[in-house]
Amino acid sequence: MAKIDKKTVKHITKLANIPVSDKEQEELAEGFNKTLKVVDKLFTVDVSGIEPTHQVTGLENVLREDEVKKENIFSQEEALQNAKRKHNGYFVVDQILEDD
Repeated sequence: MAKIDKKTVKHITKLANIPVSDKEQEELAEGFNKTLKVVDKLFTVDVSGIEPTHQVTGLENVLREDEVKKENIFSQEEALQNAKRKHNGYFVVDQILEDD
């Protein structure tokens, strides 16, 4: 099993630009190593004969197919008929972005 030491944690936090104290580096190294121990245990499990799975709930998609219904399509004129402001076939809305 690979060991994560304080030096490795310091390198990771530098790459991530996260300020971490010496004590926190030690705690993080310990936490990483605990996690790696659990992962190593997973590698010892015999999974031969077990089929891979992508979901375990047994639920199936009950949504309908995305189909276009011609009778539900607005023309551009119909879509714009109640617009407060429009220009050249488009809705006109107030600017919501601010300049910094």
